[in-house]
Order: sequence, then structure tokens, then C-alpha cells
Amino acid sequence: MELDERETWSKKMDFLLSVIGYAVDLGNVWRFPYICYQNGGGAFLIPYTIMAIFGGIPLFYMELALGQYHRNGCISVWRKICPIFKGIGFAICIIAFYVASYYNTIMAWALYYLISSFTAELPWTTCQNAWNTGNCTSYFGTENVTWTPHSISPAEEFYTRQVLQVHRSKGLDDLGGISWQLTLCLLLIFTIVYFSIWKGVKTSGKVVWVTATFPYVILFILLIRGATLPGAWRGVIFYLKPDWQKLLATEVWVDAAAQIFFSLGPGFGVLLAFASYNKFHNNCYQDALVTSTVNCMTSFVSGFVIFTVLGYMAEMRNEDVSEVAKDTGPSLLFITYAEAIANMPASTFFAIIFFLMLITLGLDSTFAGLEGVITAVLDEFPHVWGKRREWFVLGLIITCFLGSLSTLTYGGAYVVKLFEEYATGPAVLTVVFLESIAVAWFYGVTRFCSDVKEMLGFTPGWYWRICWVAISPIFLLFIICSFISSPPDLRLFQYSYPYWTTVVGYCIGTSSFICIPVYMVYRLSTTAGTFKERVLKSITPETATEIPFGDIRMNAV
Repeated sequence: MELDERETWSKKMDFLLSVIGYAVDLGNVWRFPYICYQNGGGAFLIPYTIMAIFGGIPLFYMELALGQYHRNGCISVWRKICPIFKGIGFAICIIAFYVASYYNTIMAWALYYLISSFTAELPWTTCQNAWNTGNCTSYFGTENVTWTPHSISPAEEFYTRQVLQVHRSKGLDDLGGISWQLTLCLLLIFTIVYFSIWKGVKTSGKVVWVTATFPYVILFILLIRGATLPGAWRGVIFYLKPDWQKLLATEVWVDAAAQIFFSLGPGFGVLLAFASYNKFHNNCYQDALVTSTVNCMTSFVSGFVIFTVLGYMAEMRNEDVSEVAKDTGPSLLFITYAEAIANMPASTFFAIIFFLMLITLGLDSTFAGLEGVITAVLDEFPHVWGKRREWFVLGLIITCFLGSLSTLTYGGAYVVKLFEEYATGPAVLTVVFLESIAVAWFYGVTRFCSDVKEMLGFTPGWYWRICWVAISPIFLLFIICSFISSPPDLRLFQYSYPYWTTVVGYCIGTSSFICIPVYMVYRLSTTAGTFKERVLKSITPETATEIPFGDIRMNAV
């Protein structure tokens, strides 16, 4: 098998920052703090840590090792592991397309806010704008203002009526027209993404020096600012106050497992792709521990950044923190946090750096998600796309942009939430569950550990073996069964999702996962021999893995 020398990272730090940038995304800033306080505050850190140690980090390590050893993307790698599971690669690519179709829209919202921030007075501070209603109540800096159950903050009306314009949509059955402002914002986002990844990891590896480090600078500035606000201590106590009774509830453990899994992100093909560009003897074990620890610590610190501000909001409104922090998802950033920033001294400065941070957090995750698809397709079809990377990336970006059009409508926020909850979550959980089974049980944990020893010079210990063989698959099966048995009851703003949207969501999720059984049937039907011979051929690695060793290339079967 004659192959061109595979591209590698220019520096080890390029790889580490790319992995950290991928793992640390918008969810770390809003989802972890909310999930933490909702599930017992400080007590939630116990199930979160347990799930990280026995589920998230072993799967993270496994994917880095697989990618680095076999040096292939998420489709081609299965020829060297267990060919019958090749459908996993195609499923991952479809899931990545769905994620790109809604995730970048959230960045388009942030870009809209960023552009709107370049004013002396932020537009979501007053009720004298064209989009405001009679219920708009601005209570900051004003005496004798009563906050009633019908009161709506100017920040909420700016988000819902000016940015999203959801009042012009009746729901998922009537999305309304497309917002040209958001379309232009998204077009700019995708343009930045294209010119960051079109040349490969040597280009994107340089871009992440900015996009992966800048959020930490901003988080530090916002943390200091939040800690000095009146009432900040109320938010911190609310965030971390342990509720030990919560640990007896099954849903708390499910939330902890889901949070650590989606935060670290195995199963999206990204870790396989990034690791495949490493030097063969790179210490991916150390990389897995460092990057996963940085990711978890970032989530924890983000909680202080968010909840110091929520404590300040509660102080200003003379309400309990639970009333201020009742929104989850993007609303926490685009309404609550934006409103607090607007009423700080130097509000324009803090608004600009905050929304810049959100955009950079989203960008490097998008770079990573699309690189997983690009690497997979280029490795699978090298003779077609090997020398035409720029054109393939352009086609992929255009396809993702067209796929995002439904999220740019007046009811686009409803589509974003549907995709996030149903179309990608359950599918990727199932994919990584089958991936762990394929590697640990079909390829064999002994053979896999031998591969790791070939690269690193030492064999993974019994702890890692037990996690790969039993604990991690059980951990994933636990989340999948919990999700199927009690699917989330979706609601956004004043809109409750009708039952048929649940069916649509599951159908979209199934459209990616269906690739796995379809490919299994195709593989067995096209392989020669008796049924037993077909099965044996389909679960036996069909190609050798080339191992670079100095100037000599050895084949490992």
C-alpha cells in the first residue's frame, strides 16, 4: 500500500490547542453552570467527577489512540479495526452536518449582538425602541419601578423580537420568512470557517492559537468583574450550595453522564481526525489527561463567571437567584448575561469582549467538527478528493449553509432546540456506544492495548481495560436507555413543542444512525462465502496499518 506522507501538526501545541478548542465550547459556558445548580450545586460535582473518570476520559483516550495509531479518519479507520462497523463513519459525518446546520446559527446570533454593541448605549438597555412592547420594564438605574409577573426586560425583547423575531412565527408548523440580518451574519461566520480550514491542519493549527486562548483571557476578565459586583456572593452560594438529597435521584447521574460526554466529545470523529495527524510516537495518553482536565476545569470556572452575574441580577431585581436563573440554553447568555453587562460601568467594552468570546468558543468547535468530516472523506476517497481539498471544503461549507436556512427563519430558534435535543444527542450516544463495543469486543482490548504499547512504549493498565470493556459501554447504555424512556419535554419561550415534533426529531436522529445497520447488511450481502465465512471476514481487519519507524515503514496487522 503506497501512500503519500501524511500531513502532521507543525507543533505539538497546535494539536493540544485544537483539541482543547474543540472540547471547550459554548456548552461549557452556559450548560454546565445551569446543570450544576439544577442538580444539587456543589453535590453535583461528585457524580460529574465519577462519570468523567470512568466514562468520559477513557473514551477520550481511546479515540486519540485509535486515530494516532491507524492514521485515518472516522470512515477508513474501520477497515483496520472491524470492517462491518464502517457505517459508524458515515453516521458520524451525517451527525456533523446536522450539528453544523444549527450550531453556527448560535454564533450568528452572537455576531449580531457583537455588531449591535458598537454604540455608546447598548440597544437592549431601554424600552424606547421600535421592537419594544408595553410590557417592557427597565428597572436598572430607575427608582420606584415595580417588577410584575408580566414584566419583560428590554434584553429579553431585544433577543426575542429584534434578533430572533419569534413573534413573527407561530411555531414549527409556521416558521415564517428568513431573517436577512442573521443570514448575512451566518455567511460571514462560514466565510471565516472556510478560510481557517481550507488548507488543512497546518492552517487551522495556527488559527486556534487565537480562538482557543482568547476565551480564557475574557473569562478571567469577566470573573474579576463579576466578583466585584454587588450581590455576587448570592450567585456563588446558589451555584455551589450542596443539596445531598439530589444524589439519590437517577436523573442527576444521567445529567452528569450526558454533560461530561457531550463536553469531551468522543464519537464525533474529531478526536480520530486530529490524532491522525500526530507523529506516531506522540504521548496521546498524556494529551488525553491534560486536555480533558482543562475542559472540566473550564466548565467549573465558567460557573463562577455566570453565577456572580446572576447574583448581581437577583440583587438588582430584589428576587431570588432561582428566579433570575430559570432560563437554560442560549437564553442564559443572550438575555440574562447580556442584560447584566448592559448595566455595568463600561458596558460597551464588556459586551464586545463577551460576544467576541462566544464567537471564538464556537469557531474552534466548528473547525474541529468539519475537520472530522473532511479527514474522513479525503482518507476514504483519496484519488477523488486528495488533491482537491479546497474544492471539497467549499462544497461542504455551502451545503452546511444551505442546511442552516431553516434555523435563520423567524421560528429558527425552535428548530435549533429541536436539533440540539433530538437530532444529534441520542444518535451520537448510540454511535459511540457501538464504537466502544467494536473496539473492545470485536477488535479486542488485548490487540488495542498492544497497539498503544507500539506507540507509547507501555501497555494501558487494568483500570483502562476494565473501563473500555465494561464500564464505559454500560455508562453509555445507561444514558441512552434513560433518554428513550423519558424524552425531554421541550418548551421554548411561550411555545410548547407538539407531540409530532418529537417524532420528527427522532426521525432526523435515526437518519444518521440507520447508516450502521444498512452498511452491515450491504457488507454481508456483498462478501463471498458461506454466512459464517462472511461474518468472519467482516469482523476481521482487512488492511495492514503502516507504522512509521524512523525511515523504515513497517506493517502491523
